[in-house]
Amino acid sequence: MRIHHLDCGPARPLGGALMDGVSPGAVGRLSCHCLAIETDRDGLVLVDTGLGLRDVMRPWQRLPAVNAALLRFRLDPDRTMLRHLRRLGHSPHDVRHIVMTHLDFDHAGGLIDFPHAAVHVMAPEAKAARARRTLLDRVRYRPGQWGDTARWRTYSDRTSGRWFGFDAVTELEGLPPEILMVPLPGHSAGHAGVAIEGPRGWMLHAGDTYFNRAEVHSPLPGCPAGSAAYERVMAWDARLAWANQGRLRRLLEEPDASLAVFCTHDPVEFVAMSVWQGNAPAAEAERVASAA
Repeated sequence: MRIHHLDCGPARPLGGALMDGVSPGAVGRLSCHCLAIETDRDGLVLVDTGLGLRDVMRPWQRLPAVNAALLRFRLDPDRTMLRHLRRLGHSPHDVRHIVMTHLDFDHAGGLIDFPHAAVHVMAPEAKAARARRTLLDRVRYRPGQWGDTARWRTYSDRTSGRWFGFDAVTELEGLPPEILMVPLPGHSAGHAGVAIEGPRGWMLHAGDTYFNRAEVHSPLPGCPAGSAAYERVMAWDARLAWANQGRLRRLLEEPDASLAVFCTHDPVEFVAMSVWQGNAPAAEAERVASAA
């Protein structure tokens, strides 16, 4: 198994350190941390897709206007998952599975770019996305990004499987037991983390369970004010989201919790994980490390 950490929707919101905790100027940095996993038997597996090629070419038709204006995405086709994979020597047909933390517009935009892949998603998330009952749901879920939803494979959040003390979906159809979905609702109705046992041990892509590393990795949990405000606005159930942050903090405090935990939007975590995995550009790593 080989794991690639890819930023598939970098954003440059105004606010500097109020958004990311590290930027010295007026502009902050947020990542859209996705994974491409080359497996031995099950082809290419993605964890989230970030913004899709159509999104960056026609953003005002496909993305929620207020969110896009606040986040100020770098609308670069070369930063999409599709282009990242082509540089790695893969075609869209090589992608056999996509495991979704959730279906927000900045995570699911590339689904339509990989029409032959099975999409694995928690059942409450699929239900909420299809119904789009609330104003927040109509903002966050963009059906034009999904392609054929008949390929969605849904999983109940009521399961007896366990992983590091968490209830976990232990079997994903067509995927090995080294890739699991860990229900972490709160940010959205069916939000999940994705756990992968790779060459360097277990890691958990926590999606939007938290937005900044200080929320779970710091002895004094906190979040930059700008990111905290956006996190609250986008939460389906803020109390449940904070409760799951607490579960992650307690997990990381355990002496035998030998795993790496990271979220989607923290740029420092993105570079740290890329370096740890051995696939980060040296110049980018040095620049972010110096900013921190």
